[in-house]
Amino acid sequence: MDAIFGLEQINSVAAALWKEGKKMPIWAFYAPMGSGKTTLIHAIGHYLGVQTAINSPTFAIINEYQSTEAGTLYHMDWYRLKNENEALQAGVEDILLSGSTCFVEWPEQAIGLLPPNTLHLRIEMLDEHTRRISSFDPSEQAAELNDSVDDEDVTINLDL
Repeated sequence: MDAIFGLEQINSVAAALWKEGKKMPIWAFYAPMGSGKTTLIHAIGHYLGVQTAINSPTFAIINEYQSTEAGTLYHMDWYRLKNENEALQAGVEDILLSGSTCFVEWPEQAIGLLPPNTLHLRIEMLDEHTRRISSFDPSEQAAELNDSVDDEDVTINLDL
């Protein structure tokens, strides 16, 4: 998965991401502060029919939403967690193993808790208004940092 987009295309990106990744229960979003993780998760939730406000769970750690398309969705923000023990105490393991779709911001804080069936997504800030999102295999992360697109990447068609 690989897409370059602006805010005006975020709904198309959300739809394309769901189409490509809906079989993966856990989505881990790696990105710098202010790059649009929560904004993108909001767009995905909107696409999936979430009717309530989708906000960053920075202080709550875990927010739960109901989706008409995907059932229960969990949105977690691990930014404030210091390590895996704190994540376990916050109850994230039960949520990750629930079978529901989980969106995780700042997964690097407790990466060892992510199961193998996790979709790893990197958001890069290309400029103030443009982002690039790409999926990657963490075991090949070092190699992918040197290559812009891997042979197994799927380019997202934004002409939905």
